[in-house]
Amino acid sequence: MIAPKDIKLIAYFLDAMVAGRGIAGNTVSAYQRDLDAAAEILGEKSGLADANADDIRYCLKIWSGHLAPRSVARRLSAIRSFMAFLLDEGIRPDDPSEHIDPPKLGKSLPKSLSEDEVQKMLNIAAEDKTPQGVMLMSMLEMLYGTGLRISELIGLPVSSFIRRHDHLTVMGKGGKERVVILTDAAITAAEHWLKMRDTVADNITSSHLYPSQNPSQNIRRETVYALIKNLGIRAGINGVVSPHMLRHSFATHMLNRGADLRTLQMLLGHADISTTEIYTHTRDDRLSGLVHDAHPLARNYKSNV
Repeated sequence: MIAPKDIKLIAYFLDAMVAGRGIAGNTVSAYQRDLDAAAEILGEKSGLADANADDIRYCLKIWSGHLAPRSVARRLSAIRSFMAFLLDEGIRPDDPSEHIDPPKLGKSLPKSLSEDEVQKMLNIAAEDKTPQGVMLMSMLEMLYGTGLRISELIGLPVSSFIRRHDHLTVMGKGGKERVVILTDAAITAAEHWLKMRDTVADNITSSHLYPSQNPSQNIRRETVYALIKNLGIRAGINGVVSPHMLRHSFATHMLNRGADLRTLQMLLGHADISTTEIYTHTRDDRLSGLVHDAHPLARNYKSNV
């Protein structure tokens, strides 16, 4: 049973979050569920608002018996936000969650396709000579050939492709610009799409490389997701194929073929190289191969055998 004090203060906290941060309804509901879960456990003890560090650890212990570590970590995060709020408001003098460590989370490795699977998708897309098929082929070559994010892809301006260039400048996360290198296949696919695109009179005045049915707007990401998902099904690939999976495939295949992490970081637009390093865990045998192929002692050993 949740103590009346907790009910009141959780509501006060959520109201403040909405007013101060403008958080969405789904986020409010998630905070509500997580805090209510803790308050329910501690209702017969001190209650959540007056909980100490041992009380919070008690909640974590109970949750760890039936929840995934990521879910437990999320609930602890909600408790920390709540306690920090009570401290700021002068409702309690300390933050008992401050020194509680969250559960260790296993690394979530990015899902990527094999090179053969990507080729199957490209082959099937190439067979479709309709405007939608030619557009999809262009988007595939862009996503897989450059590692673009879906938001970057749908936002591409047509002006970037009026002349044949081997690179683009895109606006990535955090408003940061980066240079994206285009493959010959991506350039050719874009040129084919431009010819098809401009056969529709309304598209000629559109500023978007991939306009929607309303040429003043770019294609919706949901439309791109649906097209690529359907193409993955037609290619006989297990699981759902998404635009982001093609970005992961670009990174994994580049690394497998010898790209260094710093270059890959720049191409992907990662602010921190630790984000790029996760791709090294997708192919441990690739790292072993690099040592054997690149280390001078390994080469000398081979030559002496």
